[in-house]
Amino acid sequence: MHETIPLEELTPEILLRAYAMGIFPMSDGRDDPEIHWIDPRRRGVMPLDGFHLSRSLARRIRRGGFEVTVDTAFEAVVEACAERDETWISQRIQRLYVGLFRAGAAHSVEIWEGGELVGGVYGVTLGAAFFGESMFSRTTDASKIALAYTVHRLAAGGFRLFDTQFLTPHLASLGGREIPRREYHLQLAEALQEDADFTPAGYWPSPSDVASSAGASGRMQFKTQTS
Repeated sequence: MHETIPLEELTPEILLRAYAMGIFPMSDGRDDPEIHWIDPRRRGVMPLDGFHLSRSLARRIRRGGFEVTVDTAFEAVVEACAERDETWISQRIQRLYVGLFRAGAAHSVEIWEGGELVGGVYGVTLGAAFFGESMFSRTTDASKIALAYTVHRLAAGGFRLFDTQFLTPHLASLGGREIPRREYHLQLAEALQEDADFTPAGYWPSPSDVASSAGASGRMQFKTQTS
């Protein structure tokens, strides 16, 4: 289900209100002049206690050799996510996300190797909800590492909902699932009533912290908030 909205009427503030209503924007390409509002019948979500960290990914994280930063290269992450033959991130949508970032309502997690940006995730925050928009990878597992750090950070910051919009096979392999639209809207309403912090004070996990948060099942588990 989708509808369009005149470009001249769309602002970062209106975009944030749209997220609060459970709808998100998409375009048909980089130069598409239209923006469509999407509210899927079935919504992809990533349970914060259900992210599947495989043994190989846990080993990769423990091994290190990469640097993780937050909100230091937001525009570069969005640009990298849009650099595909087929993308829903139009230039207009990209500018709106930059506006949300400058307003403190959008964030990114970046993965660096040898001083090069090799992976990342970005999304929008509202209340205790995180709307994951896109991710990219330029080396093996870089996007998975970024996603693992994002999930760990969301749990530590008190988030209650990680909206992935759609469920891809890649996200399903990491623990993502689909829920009906009605259930999603109920979860969203509850999350919007709470507060969360994407950059909680004093929080900075080591690779072993993230890798060790997975129990025997490989699913991330959090007994208490990290502070």
